[in-house]
Amino acid sequence: MKAYHDLVERILTNGTRKPNRTGTDAISSFAESYRVDLSDGYPLLTTKKVFFRSVILELLWYLRGENHIRWLRDEMDCHIWDAWADAKGYVGPIYPVMWRKFPYNEYEEIEFEGVGAKFTQDTRIQKEFDQIQYVIDEIKKNPSSRRLVVSAWHPGLIKEMALPPCHLMFIFNVTGNKLNCHLTQRSGDVALGIPFNLACYSALTMIIAKQCGLEPGVFAHTIVDAHIYVNHVDGLKEQIKREPYPLPLLEIANKNIDDLEFGDFVLKDYQHHPPIKFEVAV
Repeated sequence: MKAYHDLVERILTNGTRKPNRTGTDAISSFAESYRVDLSDGYPLLTTKKVFFRSVILELLWYLRGENHIRWLRDEMDCHIWDAWADAKGYVGPIYPVMWRKFPYNEYEEIEFEGVGAKFTQDTRIQKEFDQIQYVIDEIKKNPSSRRLVVSAWHPGLIKEMALPPCHLMFIFNVTGNKLNCHLTQRSGDVALGIPFNLACYSALTMIIAKQCGLEPGVFAHTIVDAHIYVNHVDGLKEQIKREPYPLPLLEIANKNIDDLEFGDFVLKDYQHHPPIKFEVAV
């Protein structure tokens, strides 16, 4: 896909080599962006094999609202989050929790009865907010809204998270009968992470569009620190020499978002070059 290949070439040509927390240097470029039109096909890269099953299972896991990987790892035999989970499988309040159970406090005046008297007190009550259902409901009733925002960033809970969110905020926008999505990412591993992010959020946009009776529009993506680890350079140089195949199609069952299962996603006509092995920097 040309947009992805152009991104790789810009970073390799203009990026700056920097150290980072992983111990493996990376070639980094600031504020990179690209966009794809989802009417052209499902943007699953064809110049290497991208493991579609893992993409969709990760997305379904995000939508479950859980703070552990037991469903993903034990029931679905998908291990892409194993490296960040503790011995019991917990990862803390990361994407699934932030998307579906964003914690917030509300103050309510509660009446208490003491010895010989009644009194009221402002009491803090912790609640949860389902951001995904909110944007679905809001798109249906107010499609011109510019507040269709989902945030995975919660400064007060960063220390409880196995990995602070990289793809931290996305915003939907309706143009005519099409649903667009813009993803902001603070940090992006271009060889491994970005192809997954592209496929995951494109599928999510398609899901939300179907829920709201719209067509998928544009997926746009901004990466604040877009980086290529030095041990990924040779593999990416090989990848961008390959000639892309036509994009595949993705069909999604017309079901409530909370009822979707892996079998409800049908990938058609996915032609791809062989996989390229990239080591994960943890």
